[in-house]
Amino acid sequence: MKKLDWYILKRFLQTYFFVVLLIVLIVCVVDYTEKVDDFRKRSAPGSAIFFDYYLNFIPHWANMISPLMVFIATVFLTSQLAARSEIIAILSSGVSFIRLLYPYVLGSLILAAVSYYMVNYLIPKANKTRIAFELKYTKDAYTYTGRNVHMKLAPNVYAYLESYNNLNNTGYKFTLEEVRGTQLRQKLSADRIEWDTRKKKWIIYDYQVRRFDEQQRETLTPTITRTDSTLNMKPADFGSDFSLFETLTKPELESYIALIQSRGADGVQTYLLEKYTRQTRPFAIVILTVIGVIMSARKSRRGVGWQVALGFMLAFAYLLFFMLAKGIAEGGNLNPIVAVWLPNAIFAGIGVLLYNTIPK
Repeated sequence: MKKLDWYILKRFLQTYFFVVLLIVLIVCVVDYTEKVDDFRKRSAPGSAIFFDYYLNFIPHWANMISPLMVFIATVFLTSQLAARSEIIAILSSGVSFIRLLYPYVLGSLILAAVSYYMVNYLIPKANKTRIAFELKYTKDAYTYTGRNVHMKLAPNVYAYLESYNNLNNTGYKFTLEEVRGTQLRQKLSADRIEWDTRKKKWIIYDYQVRRFDEQQRETLTPTITRTDSTLNMKPADFGSDFSLFETLTKPELESYIALIQSRGADGVQTYLLEKYTRQTRPFAIVILTVIGVIMSARKSRRGVGWQVALGFMLAFAYLLFFMLAKGIAEGGNLNPIVAVWLPNAIFAGIGVLLYNTIPK
């Protein structure tokens, strides 16, 4: 690291944090304007608004816009250096363009590493508090409306509920079936099940068990009034899933995806997209940084403003393309891995094309 590297790296990080702070403050003001009526209507305490919501809202948004803000900061800084002929002076001194990229890439790698750690471990914990606040003070009370719910609890065990009341954690017309191959081996039928919050178990009421041997001869047990049971099912499975994927750390997210897949339930695409997006965000930061340097290193007669505006347009083109691919993947028409990597691959290609057009 030479003095020039430290000079660029310092200004790069300073510009990035300034841009992020500015945008996040604007987002906070807009968000408060939209939610202030809900805060008043539900009498949200001022301390909760500040500590539980906005202190956790800021890192969430800062990380979300991080790739775009890195790009904007890079364009803004590099265009300033180019406008003052500093880029020309650096290249004229014998420094190659690849060498010029060194402090930028180093800065982007630092931000990428911080972003990866935050989005996988720190921000989900903050989001738990933020989203709990939103559910309490900005959203209507959640009511589970699902009917005829089928759920796979184990490799050969399937549960069914005609309906579920999340207010008293009670399910109605419950059945539990054990299937071996194509044969039903056992079926439990109950009028209702209820979650015991003290024992952390389900209470099964008024149930019978039908058993079938290999010749499908049936044995029916007498009706049993009640019993406790541990099932691979929790009241949270019927709770609100509002932004649930944002509250899961990396290990929790992977465990939840495995649980959904084992049950054969819908909605796994959302969580797979979240998992792969977290993995690709660091790469997006580095790719967009390099593109930002390449497209703004040349001195423009139109001035810094034009280059910054062009940077904004390209950044939002990336965001639009990413959201389009993500929306298609959520509909099940595109593999989640392809959806999150495709924008990065395309913009990496754009970076290569732009690199071949600049004087070195």
